[in-house]
Amino acid sequence: MHFVVVTGMSGAGKSQAVNALEDIGYYCIDNMPPKLLVHFFQLRQGQEGRFPAKIAIVVDSRGGRMFTDLFRGLEQLEQMGYSYTILYLDARDDVIITRYKETRRKHPLLDEEHPSMQQALEQERELLRPALDQADYVIDTSLLSATQLKEQVAALFLKEKKEKMLITCTSFGFKYGIPSDADLVFDVRCLPNPFYVPSLKNKTGLDQEVRDYVFSHEEARQLYRKIEDLLEFTIPLYEKEGKRQLVVAFGCTGGKHRSVSFAWRAAQALKAREENVFVSHRDVRKA
Repeated sequence: MHFVVVTGMSGAGKSQAVNALEDIGYYCIDNMPPKLLVHFFQLRQGQEGRFPAKIAIVVDSRGGRMFTDLFRGLEQLEQMGYSYTILYLDARDDVIITRYKETRRKHPLLDEEHPSMQQALEQERELLRPALDQADYVIDTSLLSATQLKEQVAALFLKEKKEKMLITCTSFGFKYGIPSDADLVFDVRCLPNPFYVPSLKNKTGLDQEVRDYVFSHEEARQLYRKIEDLLEFTIPLYEKEGKRQLVVAFGCTGGKHRSVSFAWRAAQALKAREENVFVSHRDVRKA
């Protein structure tokens, strides 16, 4: 059985994550009180054929202090022979505040004790800290569209049955900020920029002409070889330490040309080595 605990900051995209899990066959339960976890799985015992094989449960700050019961429940489930995966959705405070303004919804911890959004978010981060510390996967949605988030969640859990660590090769623009979930960040702004070539300016690293231009320069080819050598050396070490997700980020100025070319090429090389790879280009469609 595949059991996923979905948690994280309010406004970080848990609803979209659950939608993605439902699309790939998970039975999802939203806002379950943690104390009911054990009772739910007790009902499953002896009736495996009648219960879904893939289950996702959302547990978050809406339950207030009841959230602290989560890990006691998970410990009991381990004793019953069940394993689980924790998916944590996060986002920057300013992004969450903007999302709440747009939806005009009330944050679950906004009350007399925490009368401002900033205070509510600080309290929520403190409450959820143990889940973040123990999470198997963390996705920062600050600069992700709903579609990009769904793609990442689907990539994580469609491939989770494989033993190999999931490697995400992502491109980004430094002008929009470094991805907070990146494990390795490579700055390729030192290379010649296709943006200044009129015929390539409005294309991206997803176009062959741009990739050909980027890697026509010896410094780009040499930099890529050094990065590839580093990945070849470090990936087995991360896997040996039990890491389940590695995010390799390539950044250029706007996230459209050089970084996309490097992320694309790295992903193709890793796939050729039969690694478990997902590729994303965070800023490639930005104006």
